Amino acid sequence: MIRFSRFASILAFALLPLVAQAEEDVAVVLQEYVDFATYEQGIILPEQIDQTVFDSAIFIDARDAAQFEEQHIPGAINIEWRELPYRMDEVPESGMVIFYCNTGTISSQAMFMSRLMGRENTLVLQTGQRGWLVNGAYHP
Repeated sequence: MIRFSRFASILAFALLPLVAQAEEDVAVVLQEYVDFATYEQGIILPEQIDQTVFDSAIFIDARDAAQFEEQHIPGAINIEWRELPYRMDEVPESGMVIFYCNTGTISSQAMFMSRLMGRENTLVLQTGQRGWLVNGAYHP
């Protein structure tokens, strides 16, 4: 057990520079993103979702499967925000993609992750599904 402990300690010490570099790389990417992002970038309001937008957009519900089954925007697909890094291949690289949840909080995290992972075509539905139900310009 002592040999394994020493090996683990040596390995951890040897990997420290790699971990530090990875953290620095992430920090650089985040800083580059926020340097150019406007406050309105990546947001769409329910009032902006008319029939033309609705028919051309892909809606992704970032809530869990139970909430999705209970009620969702017609035609939406469900990718829980925590699963997004492993399911990015399901997020189209072109066209308008709108993430939503109940209020816009969880879907904001999903949109941010997707943008960091290279999907500049993603938006978050401000005020979420609740706002769309009340103020959406179009409901099929």
